[in-house]
Amino acid sequence: MTDEAHLVPDLNSLLSAAPADSIISRTVFGGDRVKVTLFAFAPGQELTEHTASQPAVLHVLKGQAQLTLGGRTSAAGPGTWAYMPARMPHSVRAETDLTLLLLLLKGAEPDS
Repeated sequence: MTDEAHLVPDLNSLLSAAPADSIISRTVFGGDRVKVTLFAFAPGQELTEHTASQPAVLHVLKGQAQLTLGGRTSAAGPGTWAYMPARMPHSVRAETDLTLLLLLLKGAEPDS
C-alpha cells in the first residue's frame, strides 16, 4: 500500500511534444489504488476505441481533441475532465498537439 505523498511540481516538464505521427506516454505514479499516466499526442494521432477494466478519469491539459465516450463525441480542450466507468468504449483523436492525464482507478470496484 502506498502511504507516502507524491508531488510532481510541473507535469508539463515530464514530456516534450510528441514527434510527428506519434503518441508518447509516461507513468507519473503507480500506486495500489491509482495509476497516473501522462500522454502527448502529435496532431492527427488517436487512440482508437477501446475499454478499460477499471474506472478512469481523463483530464486534458493542453491542446484540442475529439473525445468519444460511449458513442458520444465531444470537442475537448484544456480543462476538459471526464469520468469513464469500467468497460465504457472510448477514443481520443488529437486535433492539435495534445497533452492529457489519465488516472486509472485500480482500487475501485468496477462499475456494474
